[in-house]
Amino acid sequence: MLFKKALEALVAEERAKQHHILADRLASHLQHNGTNPHTSLAPFRRNEIFELYFEMEPHKSLEDLILPDVVSEVCKELIEEHNRADLLRSHNLEPRHRVLVSGPPGNGKTSLAEALANELAVPLLVVRYDSIIASYLGETAVRLSKLFEKIRTQRCVLFFDEFDVVGKERGDIHETGEIKRVVSSLLLQIDALPSYVVVVTATNHPELLDRAVWRRFQLRLQLPPPTAKQIEEWFKRFEDRLGVKLNKTPGTIAKRLKGLSFAEIEQFGLDLQRRYVLALPDADIRKILEERLRQWGHRVSPTKPDEGENHA
Repeated sequence: MLFKKALEALVAEERAKQHHILADRLASHLQHNGTNPHTSLAPFRRNEIFELYFEMEPHKSLEDLILPDVVSEVCKELIEEHNRADLLRSHNLEPRHRVLVSGPPGNGKTSLAEALANELAVPLLVVRYDSIIASYLGETAVRLSKLFEKIRTQRCVLFFDEFDVVGKERGDIHETGEIKRVVSSLLLQIDALPSYVVVVTATNHPELLDRAVWRRFQLRLQLPPPTAKQIEEWFKRFEDRLGVKLNKTPGTIAKRLKGLSFAEIEQFGLDLQRRYVLALPDADIRKILEERLRQWGHRVSPTKPDEGENHA
């Protein structure tokens, strides 16, 4: 077991150095001599594994995100631990590498995973549930095993969006025995991951997660909807990117858009920018902004039912 872990770490190190031929040769020894018993009975094609996730090249940094102070502080600590992992290991310690992020949709959970991957200079691997979840008994657990066996040999951020899909409470009487087996297998696989694989899971419904899931994660972060102050900060940055003064203070705009998620604020900014570009060279930014605010004030939302008006 110790030999297998050392070999996996060596493969990950060679992949990080772009020595893919050597890494593949070393990994082939793992497949023949040290595979997980669940996966050794079912050989898999190389392309089949890549269908279980897709790789994103991260571009966002932590500085690009507007985060609660405590979340920003914890993320910086996590990055420092991985950048100085050798020092920690010299004291028989490992960096933290399991992160659970919760909060309403559209408030930066995926962006946070991307930023962590960018800061750690590793790829972001996003799990594809459409390829993981199968209709045949036991197949989902087998596919999860194949996924984890593959990613154990590379430094990466492994991202599970909507984690409650596979991490549901096993005590739910409405769930089948198959789901319970999947959750048990998943938790064991997460426990066995080396620390250079950073697992980030995101959920909009933390109340649905199995109770055993919570203790697996060393970091549990919450991303709430933006405050008026955070929206104000977003528009200050937006003005700088646009290079045009909006002729309304960011604080005034923030009050008009209170209650929107960060994703909706981003869409508002893009909407405003489109109308501004299309109106050039005679664009009146004050008029365009007021028209956008009026239209967005009449948008239908899950918390604002349609009352028969003509909504934008």
